[in-house]
Amino acid sequence: MISETPKFRLAIFASGGGSNALKILEYFEQHTAIEISLILYNNKSAGVIQHGLTFNVPTVYWNKTKMNDAKATLSMLNYYHVDGILLAGFLALIPKYLVDHFNRKILNIHPALLPDFGGHGMYGHFVHEAVSASGKLCSGITIHLIDAEYDKGKILFQYPVSINANEDPVSIQKKVLALEHLYYAPIIEKYFMNPESLLLELIEKNALLDCTIDIPNYSLFYLFI
Repeated sequence: MISETPKFRLAIFASGGGSNALKILEYFEQHTAIEISLILYNNKSAGVIQHGLTFNVPTVYWNKTKMNDAKATLSMLNYYHVDGILLAGFLALIPKYLVDHFNRKILNIHPALLPDFGGHGMYGHFVHEAVSASGKLCSGITIHLIDAEYDKGKILFQYPVSINANEDPVSIQKKVLALEHLYYAPIIEKYFMNPESLLLELIEKNALLDCTIDIPNYSLFYLFI
């Protein structure tokens, strides 16, 4: 009798409505090699709770006090056989013990092109307001590894989108969120299964639009291993 190869089990950490979490759950629902084994949330009113119920994924409330308890947190994650962590709008700094334990296995998506518009307090509408105020002609997404500082981990993937100077932040948010929903789950898949497949893949030139004025090196996107 041939035994099945164990799936790679990922946990989603979220704090809010969970639109990225929903896209991840949808993407991996029938996946043969990756499954979402846990949703951890730190906000009792988080919309992501409903997504966990819909997809029958264990959903656990874990506040700051619990997160600061390394033994309890690692024990809980081990109970659900978690191999890696995906941040999807998780508004808390990941403790160093988790960064060390899940070395190069914690991914985040940021709604701007890091290193610009990152750091403590730069999330959600705050990012888009800052991009708008800057007058830049380009925004986009960054998928990166997590370290002990906000938005400082190694960049894995970036994708730009053209915007107008001082474009309305809500408009920027819609453009960037569309990219988040389109790319986060596939990049997660490629990173954990076959990272080499992402090296120096060409993007369509028309996706750059006026971004070539602002960041000419984005004729390629990269996975930086």
